[in-house]
Amino acid sequence: MKFDTSTSMDRTHTISRSAADFFPAAHSLNAFREAAALCEGCALFRRATQTVFGRGAAHASMMLIGEVPGDREDREGKPFVGPAGKLLGEALADAGLNRQEVYLTNAVKHFKWEARGKRRLHAKPSAREIAACRPWLEAELELVKPHTIVCLGATAAQAMLGNRFRLTQHLGELLPSKWSRYIVATYHPSSALRAPELADRRRIREQMIHDLRLAAKSLR
Repeated sequence: MKFDTSTSMDRTHTISRSAADFFPAAHSLNAFREAAALCEGCALFRRATQTVFGRGAAHASMMLIGEVPGDREDREGKPFVGPAGKLLGEALADAGLNRQEVYLTNAVKHFKWEARGKRRLHAKPSAREIAACRPWLEAELELVKPHTIVCLGATAAQAMLGNRFRLTQHLGELLPSKWSRYIVATYHPSSALRAPELADRRRIREQMIHDLRLAAKSLR
């Protein structure tokens, strides 16, 4: 299996180490998940509890890609198990999708956070950190071979489509991809949780459901 670890986001960044340095000999999701647990491809591993690798159906028709694990994900070692994951599960159900039949992962596998009192709040990963972790994501894409990818949030969308991609300009669109037949970019569920106004929370949630329905239709 050959992986292209380059992306439009990292052409100006020299990477001395990346996830590719920790690849296993065996090519299976379980082998990669075990190898990723030892990854030190960027500095994020130092403050994270553990690697949070993707989970879900091994040959899912749909892969959902977020940004980074959250606090609860970091503690439990599974993607989308916190408040944002609960909202995502509800949106998937409203869109007629079974969470157990999709594959969930993040562009970056270690929790990046900033202290706010006793709380650990999510911080946006840098281009260097996204590029260093990209080989794990590409391995998942190669192994799962999804028909449709759903990027949750701008960071995930830019990781897949380049840093010039603007999420708000392409909501509700089926976009071409070298990794799948289609990519759909939508809001990350945490955006709805963080929105201060009820009307904005509802609007973001409704857009997510609309875009997930679009992704579901693309599978037919």
